[in-house]
Parts: sequence; C-alpha cells; structure tokens
Amino acid sequence: MGNLELVARGAVEGFLIGLHRSPRRGFSVEFAENRPYSLGDDFRFIDWKVLARSDRLFIRQFEAETNLKAHVLLDVSRSMDWTSEPVRFPTKLDYGRLLASTLSLLLIRQGDAAGLRTFDDRLRLHVPARGSEAHWRRLTDALTGIRPGEETDAARALRDLSGHLGGRGLVVLISDLLVDGASTRRALRSLRHEGHELLTFHIMDPGERELPSAGEAIFFDPETGEELATNSAALRQEYRDAVANAIDGWRRESLAMGADYALLTTDNPLGTALGRFLRSRRRRRR
Repeated sequence: MGNLELVARGAVEGFLIGLHRSPRRGFSVEFAENRPYSLGDDFRFIDWKVLARSDRLFIRQFEAETNLKAHVLLDVSRSMDWTSEPVRFPTKLDYGRLLASTLSLLLIRQGDAAGLRTFDDRLRLHVPARGSEAHWRRLTDALTGIRPGEETDAARALRDLSGHLGGRGLVVLISDLLVDGASTRRALRSLRHEGHELLTFHIMDPGERELPSAGEAIFFDPETGEELATNSAALRQEYRDAVANAIDGWRRESLAMGADYALLTTDNPLGTALGRFLRSRRRRRR
C-alpha cells in the first residue's frame, strides 16, 4: 500500500464529484487554514497574499465551513485481515484503510467534516469529525496504526454509533459484510429513519467470489476458529449462487431504504473503482 497518505492523495487527484447534496453552503468567520484551489471554488476566498508570495492559488478555509459531518465506520474484525493471494492483492483491511482515508479527504475537500470510528464486536477507535486537511493527516495516521480485532458485530456497532452522532450526517460503512445480515440491516434502517444519509462499501476479495477448483479442501473461519472439510469442486455453483444472492440482497435492501451500496473487490485499483461509483452516483442524483 506504500505510504497511506501519499496513496490516498493520489487516488483523490482529479475527482471533482460530490459525495452528497450539500444542505447548506458558505464560510464562517473563523479562519482555519488554506487549501489548494480547485476548479469551481469561489474567487472571493482566494488568499491573495499567498498568491503574491508563491504564485499559486489557495483558498482560505474556515472552521465552521463544513456542510455536514461524515462518519466513516471501518470494520477491523479478523475476517477483514485476509487476502487470497498476498503477493497480488492487499488484505480487505488494507483496502478498507485506503478507502477510508481517500473518502475522508474527498469529503474535507468539498467542505465537509470527516471523522472515523473502527469496530469489530463493538466500537473501538474514535477520531472526531473535523474539516481541515491537518485533521485528515491525523485521521490517516490513526488508520495506519490500527490492527485487526476480534469477531464482527456490525449491528451493535451501528446501534452504539447512533447514540453518538447528534445531528443528521453521512454514515459511511466499510466492511466485508460477513455479519448477521438481518440485524445489521435493521440497524442501518434505524439510522436512515433518524435522517442520516447512508453509504455502504462492501469489500470483497476475489477469492470470496469463487471457490477454488481443487477437490477436497478445508475451510477455516478466522474469527471463530471453526473448520469445515468438504469437496469445493462439488459446491462451486451452489457457492457462486449464494454469493450472488447475498450481494443482490444487500443492493436491494440498500435501495429500499434510500441508501447507497457499492461492491468493491480488492483486485480493482481503488481510484478506478471509486471513480466509477461516484460518477454513477452523480448520474442517479441529477
């Protein structure tokens, strides 16, 4: 993954697509920091003194400039710390780490505040939502330091998160969704009923989409330690159908509750996959 901050900045370059419809716009009076000018920024907030010194365009940002608070909820359970081909693909956790950093930077650059929470069987790390790039660097440092946790209880984490959110905002769930589907969807619907915008990124490894063609195999659950001996070749079609049904179920349930869902696989470069999703989302919301 290289340097997480550097890779995340590289993934963001070229994106001028909003992650949500902004409920309000404008700048407060308390200056926070400058950021590089982006196409479409209001010329009234160009820092002319910096331009005179450096011949570069910067926009003056203010502490209360944010349009909404976004809360990125990253699954750090043990099942996320897995890859089918370590040489070729990152683990789902590393991919989710980069996605969380990249989304946070996109949100901050469009004038929002981004915060981070991690979870396994409960909420763990908490980085409050702020709207400056200095804060984003602190958030990315926190992401770099996280380690895999225990078993997953996404429903509990989402219920606990609800009690900490305050006003309406954007909740971004990043997970492999190896969870109790019914209770997790109930918790998501509850957040939606509270007025929060929801965005779910379903992270999968290519090895989870298709069973290996080999015959006898032992499957191991990294969270519970359970093992299952079976003939994978005989189960390939049944497994393929079960995975397709699960993905379709998450997509349909998300649509029904007015939320967004995106499937990202770790063999796809994040910038490409995220750009495709954001363009599709913008077309749907026009």
